[in-house]
Amino acid sequence: MLQAPPCVLSIAGSDPTGGAGVQQDLQVFALHGVHGMAVPTALTVQSTDRVHKVLPAFPNVVGEQLVALLTDVRPRVVKVGMLATDDVLLRVADLLERFAAPRVVDPVLKASSGPWLLERRAWGNLVDRIVAGAEVVTPNLDEAEWLTGERDPERAAPIFLEMGASAVLVKGGHAEGPADDLLLTRTGATWLRASRRVSEGAHGTGCALSAAIAAQLALGVSLESAVAQAKQFVEDALGGAFKVGRGAPLLRLRAPQFFTRST
Repeated sequence: MLQAPPCVLSIAGSDPTGGAGVQQDLQVFALHGVHGMAVPTALTVQSTDRVHKVLPAFPNVVGEQLVALLTDVRPRVVKVGMLATDDVLLRVADLLERFAAPRVVDPVLKASSGPWLLERRAWGNLVDRIVAGAEVVTPNLDEAEWLTGERDPERAAPIFLEMGASAVLVKGGHAEGPADDLLLTRTGATWLRASRRVSEGAHGTGCALSAAIAAQLALGVSLESAVAQAKQFVEDALGGAFKVGRGAPLLRLRAPQFFTRST
């Protein structure tokens, strides 16, 4: 029997378009050569142009899925995305403490089309129970501002480290001008430069980036290299973005050719 690939778990919402959420995470994991697993936290009524409705999963069902899975299979890395409600978040947090693994946290708060994807009363617990202890957190500028009160990446990023994260990647896709990202770790800061593409409004870029980081960490890539390579993965996907409906284009995900795996 062949050696099993590293396992990566996505805990996130469902997107029936396949352009984000657990459906996209599993595509990203497969393209990176890791085995993807997923526990959905919510169903969404969603098209390519907007999120119509969010239907959170029962917290005990999310918990039972995680217990059954994690007592059998231990993921190398966990990617945490949309959590929907405070009750779901707390159940996930309890089990991530019980079954510890490095986690990449994409603090999904609001859909681009407007609906909130994490209820406001949960934001404190998101910081205290999910962001704290994370390997890396990947907020966009809006999420960074909502959670820290600061929109400037150089002022917002240190606050995430004060919250207890080991590193933060503040994404610049919502900024005017270049789509530069700031990676801050406890050893220093790095700007990852990028020009803005016409397809920058494509659906699912944040999900794809955090999933790619998680996959590469599971393969033994250093955080700095994982972030840089994940950003290139998303840049390549943006270059082939396509439309299948009335709304935002979807990413054309392609297997990365630029890995630097650990030895």
